[in-house]
Amino acid sequence: MRFHGKVVVIAVCLGVFLLLYFFGGNAADDPLLREVVEEEEEEDGNSSQSPSELGRDVAAKFARKKQPSAGVGARAEELLGRRKEGRAVNRGAGVNAKSIQRSHVARPVARHTRVEEVMHLAVVACGNRLDETLTMVKSALLFSLKKITFHIFAEDPLAPQFKERVILKDVDSLLYVDTDVLFLRPMDDIWSLLKSFNSTQLAAMAPEHEVPKIGWYSRFARHPFYGVTGVNSGVMLMNLTRIRSTMFKNSMIPSGLSWEDLLHPLYQKYKNHITWGDQDLLNIIFHYNPECLFIFPCQWNYRPDHCMYGSNCKGAEEEGVSILHGNRGVYHDDKQPAFKVVYDAVRDYPFEDNMFQSLFYPIQTKFLDTVNTLCGRIPQVFLKQIEKTMRKVFEDKVVRHVKKHK
Repeated sequence: MRFHGKVVVIAVCLGVFLLLYFFGGNAADDPLLREVVEEEEEEDGNSSQSPSELGRDVAAKFARKKQPSAGVGARAEELLGRRKEGRAVNRGAGVNAKSIQRSHVARPVARHTRVEEVMHLAVVACGNRLDETLTMVKSALLFSLKKITFHIFAEDPLAPQFKERVILKDVDSLLYVDTDVLFLRPMDDIWSLLKSFNSTQLAAMAPEHEVPKIGWYSRFARHPFYGVTGVNSGVMLMNLTRIRSTMFKNSMIPSGLSWEDLLHPLYQKYKNHITWGDQDLLNIIFHYNPECLFIFPCQWNYRPDHCMYGSNCKGAEEEGVSILHGNRGVYHDDKQPAFKVVYDAVRDYPFEDNMFQSLFYPIQTKFLDTVNTLCGRIPQVFLKQIEKTMRKVFEDKVVRHVKKHK
């Protein structure tokens, strides 16, 4: 995704607006994404809409995003409403209160309602990335189980609003993704990795490469970077509460700096040496603060580099791709058709149709045309997690629903 847009979302999501001035660039040519807010109903069997009607409602909301909105940058609550099958809502169970007195007078029964967890997903929509962003959002909605709050940002024209407004201060954790990302399993699964953080970790990313001798940072970087191969910021899970309260070690001030105070001088120091913008700055930060970073495996940020030089992501070979990251523009050209097959299938899938018939089988069939490419020679890497996820969704939302109403 474009360098300018990624810097905006990193700066905004972490409460840092100073980078906007330095990374400002060309204004977006396409209309800016506006928020679509729809309250999601609890699945209590009283809905008057049929599944097909719900699917059409969701699809219609994709089509209506045409005009810019002053609210872009604020959170979009439950973007596009619920998916066709709906989401199960956890309800608190009654707790029986036993009397410890000899009196036979009954005590009130205490009932506790568990608050449903909401996941937060952030993305920047800049330039001509509208369709790509909507396809990413669609992939998140297809498989995820919990509610998702989407934070959709646009770049230069809204910079003054970003500076005037305090954004995301009430959000504890956030998953940032590039627009060229597709979820092939529930977002819930990567969100659960927040529980794997130790007491010092506040962000999670995947390595930039698995093989140092062909990695970009290990060969060309002119600045400090994390570990042996650096990290890729296209999928970044963040505990914002910890980030806001941490003093980061650096090469400029011995006492450490907060995230807000660090980025400006860091950019000034390295601006003539960085190539990948915010990703390079993040690599510099975590070079000096490695204890703050949680590394998740390559199947959570699977890119063409993991197969175009030969398969080098063991996690994807064993479990399948969890999140597909189509950088290098591979969704829109014929250089890596295996990636384009998946993107086209998700983009064109009608919400109200059967997933196996209208999503999985087209991908499976079209992969036959990609076997002459290195990435296309390992179709199981792309298909394994999709099939597993769809079976789980079917079991959770259809089979269990039918048994519930028998």
